[in-house]
Formats: sequence, C-alpha cells, structure tokens
Amino acid sequence: MNCNELQESTKGARYLIRRPKALQWFHNGRLVKDSEEERQAGRFELFLDLLYVALVANFSDDLAEHPDGKHLAKYILIFAPAWHIWADLREIMNSYYTDDIIQRFIILWVMALLVLYANNANLVDEDISAMRTAAGAYMCARLSTMLVFLISSFASYQHRTQARLLVGFMTFGLFLVIPLFFESVSMKAKIAVIAVVIVYQEVTWALTLSPWIKKKLKLTYSTAVDIAHEVDRMAAFFIIILGEFVYSIIVGDPAGIGLTAGYAKATCTLIIAFCLNWIYVTGDGSLQATHPIKRSAWTAFAFFLLHLPLSMSFLIGGHISAISVHLEEFEEGQRWLLGGGLGVGMFCLWVYSMLFRSEDDGELIMPRWARVGARLVVAIILIILPETHDHLNTTQFVCTVMALFVFVTLWETAGGLLKGASLYESWHGRHPPKEDQADSENPESPFNDVNEQSLRAALPKTNQRTSTITSTEHTSGC
Repeated sequence: MNCNELQESTKGARYLIRRPKALQWFHNGRLVKDSEEERQAGRFELFLDLLYVALVANFSDDLAEHPDGKHLAKYILIFAPAWHIWADLREIMNSYYTDDIIQRFIILWVMALLVLYANNANLVDEDISAMRTAAGAYMCARLSTMLVFLISSFASYQHRTQARLLVGFMTFGLFLVIPLFFESVSMKAKIAVIAVVIVYQEVTWALTLSPWIKKKLKLTYSTAVDIAHEVDRMAAFFIIILGEFVYSIIVGDPAGIGLTAGYAKATCTLIIAFCLNWIYVTGDGSLQATHPIKRSAWTAFAFFLLHLPLSMSFLIGGHISAISVHLEEFEEGQRWLLGGGLGVGMFCLWVYSMLFRSEDDGELIMPRWARVGARLVVAIILIILPETHDHLNTTQFVCTVMALFVFVTLWETAGGLLKGASLYESWHGRHPPKEDQADSENPESPFNDVNEQSLRAALPKTNQRTSTITSTEHTSGC
C-alpha cells in the first residue's frame, strides 16, 4: 500500500480517546466480527518490531561471545520474558485495536521499558542491580498490559470474563517475580523462579483461551482471534529472526575486500535465511489445507507456543552463522550452537507443517509425509553434524549447512508440483500473432477501409452532418 492509498483510506477521527471495542468474538459458538475487512499489522505494531530487531540481536550476541551451557540457559531465560511482552501487545491489538492516542502511548511506554530491560538483561548473572532493574522493567511492562486488559473488560462485554481471568493469572505471575529482587536468594533459585514464571505464563495463557474454560464457565460470549492478523504478526516476528542472519554479514564489513572466504560464508548465510523464509511461507506445501488456527483449538495453541522455541533456535543459529564470516575456526560451543540451533529450529518447522490439515487428493508428485519429511531428516543431521564433522573449518561447515537447506527447499518445491509437471514451460506465444505482424509491417490509416456511408452511420447525428459538409467542401475545392 503506497502513501496515496493509505491517505485515501484514512477516515476522520471523531474522538481523541476511543472506547476499546471487541473486534471479533464467539456468541454461543458462532463467530461474530465487528468488520469484515481483513486485518493487517498496524504501523505502530511494525514500529514495535523494530525494537525487537535490536533486542534479539543483543541477546544472541552475548551468547555467541560466551558459547557455553550457562549462557545458553541465560539466553533462554531472558528471551522468553521479552517474547511474552510482545505477545501481550499482540493480543491487545488483536482484540481491541483502537489506534487512538492512549493505545499509541501504551506501545511507546512498553517500548521504553523494553529498552531498559534489554540493557540490563545480559548482566543479570553479574550484578544484582541489573537483575533488579530487568525484573522491575519486566513487571512494569506486564502490569501495563494487564491494566489495558482490565480497563478494556469494562468497556466491552464480549471478552470480559476471559480478559479478567487473564488479569488474575497475570497478577499472580507478577508475585512470582518478587524473589528476584533479593540478594539473599541464590542464583540457582532465581533461575528456577524464572523458569517457573515462563512455564506459568504459557500454561495460563492457553488455559484462559481454551475451549475447556469456556465450557466450564458456560460462557455465552467468549474470545476469538482474527486469524489473518495473528498469522501476519507471527510471520513478522519470524522475519525479525531472519534479520539476524543478514545483519551481521554486512555491519562492520566482515567479509573483507574482494571475493574472499568471508564473502562465501556471508552468501551461504544469506541463502540459509532465504530458504528458511521460503519454507516458512510454504506452510505444509499443500494445494488446499486448513491452517492450524482454524483446524482446532489445540493445533492453534501449538501454533502459537511453537514460535517461542522456533524463534530462539533460529535466532542463535543464524547469529553464529553470520559471525562465522570473520572467523577462521569455530569454538566448540559455537559449532554446537550453530548445528543445534538450526536443527531444533528445523524440527519446529517440521512440527509446524504437521499442524496443518492437508486436503489434497493425490494431485501432487509427493504425498505430504514424504514432502515435508525432509525437514525432520535434515533437522537430525544438523543436530549431530557438530559431533560427526568437527574436522571441518568454518567455511566448509557453513557451506555444508547451506547445502542441506537448499536440498530441503528444492525437494519440497519439486515434490509440490502437480503430477505430470515438466521442468520448464514452453515459450509458445512469445511472438505476436501473424495478423498483428502484417498490420505492423503495413501501417495504414484506420479509416482507409471504411467507406463514407459506414462512417456516417457510426458517428452521432450532429457529427454526421459536420462530416458531410466537410466532404462536400473538399470535393468542391477539387
């Protein structure tokens, strides 16, 4: 959408602060939508994503510098809370997108808290002040989104019960964070606390929106999601993760001057990211398939929950692949982070494809299990590759990884063709028809073959008289 189209679609604002209204909901099991227009990510949601580009790069860079189990655990424990804050805003925009001054201020306020969180999260294991600052920023951000849900529950009745239930769960979750502020609590205990908070958040979110709670509370009105918006937001976050592949292969000119080995590794990293984007947007590659969000409540929850490990895995694998541009040899931990990160991410992509319900009837060259099964095979190979090929240098290792991703992409693309497909399409029709060629070779006036009588009949009456007069004058002159 260009600026002109965006401006033409703009409607005059009547209120500076709007009432939060439910955008879609279930009424006695029937989906009702406030508008039939397809939702897309708002401009301020995309602006929020810009901050996460830097935030996730900061987390993965720290792990790449310290590739050990301790820092891997810290990476997971600081990434997940940031993801939950993003998910809170995603749910708010999906249920109550008002785009007024209050909602825009909320986005800005939460982003400011995320900046504070990101600047302290990497130091939580070294300084108690950093731990307290990061925990405080997280609590303030979750409290802010929690208040939005609470206030919105008074403004609209459709999501009221589940919104307030979610607020209750979030309130209890904030109390779980309190031990992080005490220096007397050991680091192992704090790690356990954060792990419990992460699991608690995932479980309570799924419970709040589950069909079981709707049935248990006998809800007449219950929460529904806008599928187009949710898919759009999840895809946008996946693009953020892929950005980590390409960011570090350019910033600081790591490839050097000319056609170097660094440039080869940079190109391989770019190809890996390109293939991942190709595979992700393909879904399961079926001609007709039901998306996991539409298929059932449980596949929908799996779709959302799967994106957390998927994002974390590809983020660190992509970062290690990118920094390999200026490395001659991998450290042992870096080799495992690259293979393991990309392998776990590919396994998540295989699960992601299996969440779809294929409705094809044997029209494609390969059945779905064989077509997407290559993802599982390559995932296993990537996970064991650091152990079996530790003799490879960085260039050989990254090229091998790139070849595996290219293989999966081409395998699925070829297997997704219709039966009887050819390698290439005939270029028949690339020349203009013969009659058009004759016209172009012998250009004549369009009126040459039209007699004066047919010309008069074709023209309006007023023009017919004018044409006759002109013709007579012309004849007289001769």
